[in-house]
Amino acid sequence: MKEFIYNEMMVHVPLCTHKEPDNILIISNDASNLENEVKKHTGMDSNSIACSLDEISKLDDNKYDVVISEMQGDALFISQINRVLNDDGVLVIKHPNLDEVQENKMLIQTLGSYFKIIMPYNLGEGSTALLCSKTYHPTADVILQRTDMLDNIEYYNCDIHPAAFAMGNNVRKTYLGVIKN
Repeated sequence: MKEFIYNEMMVHVPLCTHKEPDNILIISNDASNLENEVKKHTGMDSNSIACSLDEISKLDDNKYDVVISEMQGDALFISQINRVLNDDGVLVIKHPNLDEVQENKMLIQTLGSYFKIIMPYNLGEGSTALLCSKTYHPTADVILQRTDMLDNIEYYNCDIHPAAFAMGNNVRKTYLGVIKN
């Protein structure tokens, strides 16, 4: 996969969905590329940590507007992410391939305890992430002005954003009643 596509989609989709993201948390073993994408947005501050439940548990409550997680975890991990997110927070989390139906359904059901909207989207070349939001809908609330103001973007744009959420009928039927949109 072209890494710039993955990095841009992991960062710009949530940052252009949230109305006013200021504080972004990146959970990754190597967040440098994701941090570089965040820097393309003016006025946003990012903090990166390696994936450790202990590290997340030390973070302040309600501090972050957006959490971008390359790591998955159990219900305790997700509850800690929820704790550090603001009341209108957005989470992007990598997940198993959409073909891993049972594993995904369990993850989505756990996320459903905390988020009003949970939708898979394409990261490019067949990989997907879940956008989980407490308030904002990723296609209805996209901040088009912000998407058009980004410089040095190779892939992401205001047309790619909503298109990334398009899923085939096989996915819609398989996840009917589980995905929250």
